[in-house]
Amino acid sequence: MIRPATPADIPALHALIRELAEYEKALEEAKATEEQLHEALFGDSPAAYAHIAADDATGETVGCAVWFLNFSTWRGVHGIYLEDLYVRPTARGAGHGKALLTELARICVERGYQRLEWSVLNWNTPSIAFYDSLGARPQNEWTVYRLTDESLTKLGGTD
Repeated sequence: MIRPATPADIPALHALIRELAEYEKALEEAKATEEQLHEALFGDSPAAYAHIAADDATGETVGCAVWFLNFSTWRGVHGIYLEDLYVRPTARGAGHGKALLTELARICVERGYQRLEWSVLNWNTPSIAFYDSLGARPQNEWTVYRLTDESLTKLGGTD
């Protein structure tokens, strides 16, 4: 079962995000609080969206997709950037990941968005094989850059 997240899902969503960070060997970087997630998803100006995958038999939350809108100047329309896709190891292979991606693709088609994009760590070969099986293709000619912490403060500071 795939459904949009609700405020009541924040604790489970927060736990899933931390599990993903641990899987990606970066738990120390996962600093978001439940309050921050609530504000981002359900505050006055939501900046992100989330969908929950729940086990059909138990209703237990087993996965999530956290996403936001991006914009293509070349295509002139919005798209979806998938920030996090995570399914608990005990629930993998049951179709939850594909169902989450299918729902986001459906939203793209319904709203006229022309891209569904995400990043995957180079060492995450099970996920890469899964994405390839869906017809997704890597954008190898692009390199992701990021400013955080001291570099961001130095560049954006008022010194």
